[in-house]
Amino acid sequence: MPPTNFKPDDYKGMSKEQLMAIRRKNCNPMTMKITYYKKPVFIHQGHMQWMWDVDGRRYLDLFAGVATVGVGHCHPKVTAAVVKQMKTLWHTTNIYVQPALHEYCQKLTSHLPDPLKVVYLTNSGSEANDLAMLMARLYTGNFDIITFRGSYHGGTMQTMGLTSNSPYKYPISTSTGCVNAMCPDVFRGPWGGSHCRDSPVQTIRECNCAQGYCMANEKYIGDLKETFATSLPSRVAGFFGEPIQGMGGAVQYPKNYFKEAYKLVREKGGICIADEVQTGFGRTGTHFWGFQGYDVIPDMVTMAKGIGNGFPMGAVVTTPEIAESFVKAYHFNTFGGNPMACAVGSAVLDVIKEDGTQQNSLKVGTYLMTEMAKLRDKYEIIGDVRGKGLQIGVEMVKDKASRTPLPPDAMNGIFEDIKDMGVLIGKGGVYGQAFRVQPPMCITKEDVDFFLAVFEKAIRNYMARN
Repeated sequence: MPPTNFKPDDYKGMSKEQLMAIRRKNCNPMTMKITYYKKPVFIHQGHMQWMWDVDGRRYLDLFAGVATVGVGHCHPKVTAAVVKQMKTLWHTTNIYVQPALHEYCQKLTSHLPDPLKVVYLTNSGSEANDLAMLMARLYTGNFDIITFRGSYHGGTMQTMGLTSNSPYKYPISTSTGCVNAMCPDVFRGPWGGSHCRDSPVQTIRECNCAQGYCMANEKYIGDLKETFATSLPSRVAGFFGEPIQGMGGAVQYPKNYFKEAYKLVREKGGICIADEVQTGFGRTGTHFWGFQGYDVIPDMVTMAKGIGNGFPMGAVVTTPEIAESFVKAYHFNTFGGNPMACAVGSAVLDVIKEDGTQQNSLKVGTYLMTEMAKLRDKYEIIGDVRGKGLQIGVEMVKDKASRTPLPPDAMNGIFEDIKDMGVLIGKGGVYGQAFRVQPPMCITKEDVDFFLAVFEKAIRNYMARN
């Protein structure tokens, strides 16, 4: 494990047994259901890409609190900014004019192209997407919204309709008017080739497409047209798309898909919403926003997670024209635009620029993927390696020919092994078949080399067991 000069504080709190007893008795039962690992990790402290448990054991964090801690745990500049604001003013609302809100809104919109210049601050990504749904329907006067199968856009009553991933859906009536189109997944989907996606690593599927032509893109757009023809009215409210699916397992689409999909949606009276909750703030490396990699400009952008480096905040950014439709009634958010949140958000933007985190994401992420692709070529159960920057998915299969997902027990065994060797990663995919690597963007090549050795050892351990 690469060295660090940081020395964590000694943990002096409750025992692990006490913590688990409280978790079972007083925390809601969903907390136990989502707990990672047979032997849970009891996290005590974090610093940049490192976390320590209550026993003082160090872990390389390659999941960043679910792609949230973008610039590093307890980054000194972000911490200093929030401490300074806490000594000045903790809270006031938008009924008053407070500098932190206005300074932040101006700074945030400077990172977005025209005409995306109007900000609504929220407390989470689910809230941002919920608000975006409302605004899309108000502005267009239409109701139906399209998303991809395998997508995740939140857990509120409304956004659960957008979300198309069975484990995150309850057996009750959620938001009506949400249609889930086929995900243009060039690895697992019916069509795909060896030049489809904007990634340093392509699929193992063969491709006979001429230069400049993508058969998979044409087929998936054809299926989207079929969805319009069979499952939607003549006019729609909008289309939600993650530039790279997060919970879905870092799924990428053909390079020109968004450009053609946006055109179809707008022809039907809808607006296009880019869900940048996981891909925004430089994570994809080549661009600050994931949508920029497709050479499109959405009508609305939703964001959260990396926006506050772990502080609970989110945002919707849209055009003045769309924003104007929202004043038909009062909309009030007690904590959206809170001075502490704005101070954190502003500091995060400064750190991304000063530390070169976007550039590091591109450099280190590309290295990680290209090295991981060598392991894919070596081991039959590694079916796909994909992503951009530090938004990475590794899809596990029984064998490459069938692409049948590796079963949950096998996935969990490898997952547990990786943790036991000191690395924390995530899981995703419709079938739970993908490992997710979305670390703080301050990780180094040395950290990657350590992870690659750990990952290969875990694969070897699995093969020895089976």
